[in-house]
Amino acid sequence: MAWVIFAILSILCAGAVTAMIVSRNQAHNALFLVLAFASLGGIFGLLEAPFAAGVQVLVYAGAIMVLFLFAIMMFDLREAGPREKRRLKVVLAGGLGLVLLAELVLAGRQALSAGRASAAAGGDLAHLGRLLFTDYLYAFEITSLLILAALVGALALAGRREGE
Repeated sequence: MAWVIFAILSILCAGAVTAMIVSRNQAHNALFLVLAFASLGGIFGLLEAPFAAGVQVLVYAGAIMVLFLFAIMMFDLREAGPREKRRLKVVLAGGLGLVLLAELVLAGRQALSAGRASAAAGGDLAHLGRLLFTDYLYAFEITSLLILAALVGALALAGRREGE
């Protein structure tokens, strides 16, 4: 039975991501992304990872999507620039996509080797918390500062736009 649920959730997730890529409406894209996050949360639940499932649903499908919808409503994303700028954006997006793909492959390889070592060492949530607040504390804090800077930048852009 678990395989059937896994197959349904996987197809639902892949379909939602495909629909998100194909759709041109930003609000629909955000809702498709919520569906993808929720189905991933279900997959994590099937994998007996309740913390990851809860975080996936509460943090990503809840809080992050509220921020996305706020940004979609705040900015008029329908404005299209000149054709040359669009071509540059497509080339830049393709290049960044290839870089991201390479990073994902490298991270996957490292995660597989680290996962075997972690499973042998008895990795658990307490160990993850210790790592996050000891070895990776600076990365954690830098990430929070980047999110704060992005929020301040979005508010500054919104204020500048209202003043025009």
